[in-house]
This record gives sequence, structure tokens and C-alpha cells, in this order.
Amino acid sequence: MATVAQWVSGTRPRTLPNSIAPVLVGAGAAHHIDGFHLTWTLLALVVSVALQIGVNYANDYSDGIRGTDAHRVGPFRLVGSGAANPKAVRLAAFAALGVAAVAGLLLVVLSGRYWMIAFGAVCLAAAWFYTGGRKPYGYSGLGELAVFLFFGPAAVLGTLYVQSGEITGIGIGGAVAMGAFSTGVMIANSLRDIPTDVRAGKRTLATTLGDRDSRRLYLALVTVPFVITLAVCLREPLALLGFLALPLVVLGARRVVKGDKGRDLIPVLRDTGLAMLVWGIAVPAALVLG
Repeated sequence: MATVAQWVSGTRPRTLPNSIAPVLVGAGAAHHIDGFHLTWTLLALVVSVALQIGVNYANDYSDGIRGTDAHRVGPFRLVGSGAANPKAVRLAAFAALGVAAVAGLLLVVLSGRYWMIAFGAVCLAAAWFYTGGRKPYGYSGLGELAVFLFFGPAAVLGTLYVQSGEITGIGIGGAVAMGAFSTGVMIANSLRDIPTDVRAGKRTLATTLGDRDSRRLYLALVTVPFVITLAVCLREPLALLGFLALPLVVLGARRVVKGDKGRDLIPVLRDTGLAMLVWGIAVPAALVLG
């Protein structure tokens, strides 16, 4: 039976900045146009984090029963390691997705934007079918596109719109920045797993591009948020605070440029995720202070 620590590890804590930062950016963009609601932001945060945890458990379950995790060099897996019963991990995934659904429904009721129920249903379906079902899209090279869309435009603009009823230029910029950071985390993860994914028949963007071009894509993706920072500075000079995330990006980028492989790439996920969180705190703070 898996320990509590192993279940916590199964949530993949290093990936949680991917779900926290976009909500903060969306809330900051809403505050910038006087549309901020603290309670609604907290509910959006619960939805986003619960979805992320649900995706992580669902991925653990689906990859585990397919044998994809049998030779993985990355973080601990509940099913792949044999520490937990697959049915228990699947139940944990459904429980987390259920929390996201309940919080999302409450947010819809409070905001009165009932059409967003359909939006939430799409997010839930995307969370499960990433690696679940007979034809998971995460095995078809579409995982990176989904990560960009759901952790970028969906999370940021969804948080902004549900509070303010508007979509702004700063919101769109923040959405692209968050999508780029999240996809960078995904590419770093897929880059590490190229050998085992090829062996398991899992197709990702990294297995399609190959090692060298995947590294180039990672570097391009983590550059995008800082270009957007400069653009936002034209409206809010304090947005330069976003460059506080640059040292963390440099740490990860150095490993990618050096050609690190396998476990040596795990810190890249951590550093890129933390950079995303720092940017996701600094730029919204600038929007509030500005």
C-alpha cells in the first residue's frame, strides 16, 4: 500500500505552478480593469489545481497500466512502481476532477456565466483523455498543444473573463506567456523521456522533433514570456518585475544547452515551473500596483 508521502508525490508537486500561475495572471489582468473578485479567484484556483492533480493521477494510472512507466527515469509513479493499486489511483483522479467540477459549478453560479459549464466540461474531458481512453491524444503528439491551450488561454482568459466579462490585450499577453512556460515544462519532460517513450510507442512532440530540435524549441518557448514582459511594460512599466524569473530560466536553459539527459533534466522541470510561478506573481503584482 502506498504511503501518504507517495500519494503526495503522485500529485507531482513540481508541476503545480502550472496551474497556480495562470490563475494569478488572469486575476491580475482582471484587477487591472477593476473586475477582480477575491472569492471567484480562489474558486478558480481550486478548479485549476484540482484539474492539475486529476490530470497527474490520471496520467499515472493510464501510463502505468499501459506499461509506459516501466522504464521511466523521471519522478516516482504510483502505478508504474507497483506501490498503489491502479483502481485506487484512478479513483484519486476522479476525486480530484470531481472537486474541480464542484468548484467550477459554484463559480459559474456565483458569476452567472452559465455558458462556461460547457467550457468546464471540455476541460474535464481534456484532463482524462490526455492519456486515458482508447486513443489518448497525449500519445498522438497533441499533448504540447493541449498544455499550451489549457494552461495558457483557457486558464488565464477563463479567470479574467469569469470575473470581468472582458478579454484584454494584457490578458492575451499573459495567456501566451503562461502557455509558453507550461509548454516549456512539457517539452523538458518529454525531452527527458524520449528514449522510454519511443520504446513504449508513445508519440510526443519531442519524439517527433528529435533531441536537438526539442532543445531549440524549449529555448524559444522560455524566451517568449520575457518578450511579452517588454510589451506589457509599454502599458505598465512595473511589469519589468517579470524579469525576476529570468535567473531560474537561465538555470534550466544551461542544462538544456549542455545536452543533459535523463535524470539530469529533472531540475529543468522544477526551475521552469518555478520561473513560471515567479513571473505569475511578479507581473500580476505589477498590474495591481500600477
